[in-house]
Order: sequence, then C-alpha cells, then structure tokens
Amino acid sequence: MSERKILLLGTGGTIAGKAQDAAQAVGYRAAEIGVAELIGGLLGIKALEGVMVEAVQLAQVDSKDMNWSIWRSLLAQCLSAMDDPQVHAIVITHGTDTLEETGWFLAALLEARKPVVLTCAMRPATALLSDGPQNLLDSLCVAASGGRPGVWFVAAGKVFAAESVQKVHPYRLDAFSSYELGVCGFVEEQTVRWCSAGMPPRMPVPLHDASSGRAVQVPVASASSLFDLEALPWVEVVFSAALADGRQVEALVAAGVRGIVVAGSGNASVHEQLEAALSEARKRGVWVWYASRCLEGVPVAGRCLGPAISESDHQALAIGLVPSKARIAMMLGLVAREAG
Repeated sequence: MSERKILLLGTGGTIAGKAQDAAQAVGYRAAEIGVAELIGGLLGIKALEGVMVEAVQLAQVDSKDMNWSIWRSLLAQCLSAMDDPQVHAIVITHGTDTLEETGWFLAALLEARKPVVLTCAMRPATALLSDGPQNLLDSLCVAASGGRPGVWFVAAGKVFAAESVQKVHPYRLDAFSSYELGVCGFVEEQTVRWCSAGMPPRMPVPLHDASSGRAVQVPVASASSLFDLEALPWVEVVFSAALADGRQVEALVAAGVRGIVVAGSGNASVHEQLEAALSEARKRGVWVWYASRCLEGVPVAGRCLGPAISESDHQALAIGLVPSKARIAMMLGLVAREAG
C-alpha cells in the first residue's frame, strides 16, 4: 500500500511550549519548539506505519496573539493541499486560546474534501505528563484513518467538529466541549471510533433578521477574496451586564468599527442603555448581531429585536454561534457584502 502523506502545519502554542522545569505546567513560554521536533518522537509508532508526515513551520506564536497574516497563510496552505493529490490529510498544531476561532474560520471557508484536524495541548512539551504527544498522535491517527472529510478538532481522546467546539476550562487537560452538540468520535489506542455518521456540514451563518423575523443566510466571503486584504473588517464584541454603559459602543463607532457582536445575557437580552447606543450605531451603518454569553444552549429565535431602522439595517440574532465565532462570521459577511 502506498504511503499516506499528511501535511503537518505548526503554528506554535502550548504544545510547542517550554518551562524551566518538568514540574511546571503554568508560567511556561509558548511557541518555543519546532513542529519537526514535536513529530520526531512519534514517527516510529506502529499506528503510523505507512504514513509520511511533511512538517511545515507555518508560524511560531502564542495563539492569544493570532493574527490575520497567519490565518491567511494557513488558509492558503489548506487550499493548496486540497488540490494536491499527494496529500491525504492536514493536521494543524495550535494554541488553545483562540483555536475555536481558527477552526470556525477554516470550516467556514474550506470545502474540506479531506480531513483537516486541529490539535493542541494544555501542558507544555517539557512537562512531566505533557498531553501534547498523545494529542498529536491521536490527530495523526484521525487524519490517516481514511478519515472523514471536514474540519475536526482532536484532544483528550475526543473528536469534535471544529464549527462547534469551545474551550471551556483554563487548566484541565479535557478543556474543550461542544456542549449540546456533543462529541463526534473518540480515539482509543490509535483507533478512531466515530459516534456520528458523515461529515459536518459547512457551517452556515444562522441568523434571524430583525425586521422580518425570518431565518436569513448571510453570505460568507470566498477564500479567494481574502488574500489581497491587509486585514479583515474591524468587528468587536461587547458584553451586556448589570450597570452596562453605552459609551463603549459610542467610542467604537467614533473610532470606525464596522460591526458589533453583543454578548447578551440570557436569551441575548441587552441592557437598555447599551441598546440605545446600539440603535444609534445601526443608524450609522454599523452591523449589530446579538448572541448569548450563556455557555449552553443558543438564543431563541422568538427574542424581539425591535423594528428595522432602514432597508439596509443589519440587526440580527445569531443562532448557534458563540460571540467569538459570530465575530469571525460577521467579518467574513462584511467582506462578502463589499465584494458583492
């Protein structure tokens, strides 16, 4: 049987981190070890016989500092690999802090005809019980298994759809969840056991329009339209809470923000003072979407958003997207609107 080639893209993160001593699992430096070194100790494992790994150091960054240049390079590498008949699958090492946003970005833009698997670690590579090697091995097994096309996330022996996964704990090894959408599979002794059939659908942007109350489809920018951009449109998340103040919105609008995602309380409800400022922002052409800061469930479509301000009003309820992912979706929607 011919070798299965996996493209391994390293972007840094804790999985590539170093600490001063092996007992240290916090206070380390992320993004210190090259991806070729990370894979070096795994290639002799029997489960990877017949697998050829091509390691590419795409970036070396703590993912809290993830930027547009890295995302653009990552997208370009993935698109190229989709068209390369020699590449069987792609594995991406990434920091945990912004992995859910990178995963959503790739899932929204790629027609993933091959497995694209993101992985990470909660402990640095130098820790006594580092989780990075096992997570990387499990990810390679998912990628090489004849895998399912789609964008996946693998850690702590679990497989999640990248569209729905979230980091939900700052320290423990099993730090990710998709809550009600659940686990898609498990990796047990280098064997992948899938819990659901098929591949995850490409995630639409599920919104309800304020004026009509109907579900609407916001277009997502094509991948090809992004490469000439110096940056994605400026979108920020603001939180509604007790004692909320509309001045944060006024400051953003004055500074030129293009869109605002509101992390509302409960069923995406918003403090009245914040709501007044958001209404003024919409009058000035700023997109406003409402999501919920609740960690489980999604906003209910029956939530009343108020009347449309004009035909061009873009006020909507984000169904099924946490604020961090709704922000990326809005950026891609703004690009598509400008291109159209």
